[in-house]
Amino acid sequence: MNDPWCSLGAVEQAVRIARSHRHWLGRDLLPGVSDPQALAAGLAAAPFVLVSHGTESDPVLNYGNRTALALWELSWPEFTRTPSRLTAEPVAREERARLLEEVTRNGYIANYAGVRISSTGRRFRIHQALVWNLLDDAGAHAGQAAMFGRWDFLDVASGAPDGGPSLSPLHR
Repeated sequence: MNDPWCSLGAVEQAVRIARSHRHWLGRDLLPGVSDPQALAAGLAAAPFVLVSHGTESDPVLNYGNRTALALWELSWPEFTRTPSRLTAEPVAREERARLLEEVTRNGYIANYAGVRISSTGRRFRIHQALVWNLLDDAGAHAGQAAMFGRWDFLDVASGAPDGGPSLSPLHR
């Protein structure tokens, strides 16, 4: 697959993510970008993490931009087959479930922080994450999305930041 972010499904998901973000927060993810292809390309290349999952009983990730795939150390096909609960360690999954229930009730939550884990077991703490409900064209619930631009890799033994930089150029 050459550029998965240009596929019809990925472009539609990028538009859904951006439209839902505007609905809940009253502002654009990429100000001034309205063309669906340009929006999809801009979100794919964004320096922040952007992910979403569907509405399955065990929601599966259905979108991740390049920054997200690099952070979780997965390819597009691997990422989009991953249940979203697996992005958190087993001990953090209960906290994650409570967060998602609150987002479902309120539409979005800002300033979330928590520990996540990559496909290779590398742990990282995310900071100031925004999580919001996705809406389909009819306004029905269509999953959830999250974005964040700050994270710190954690030392395996102590769980403390390992001093490694955040990959996001937004917060260097």
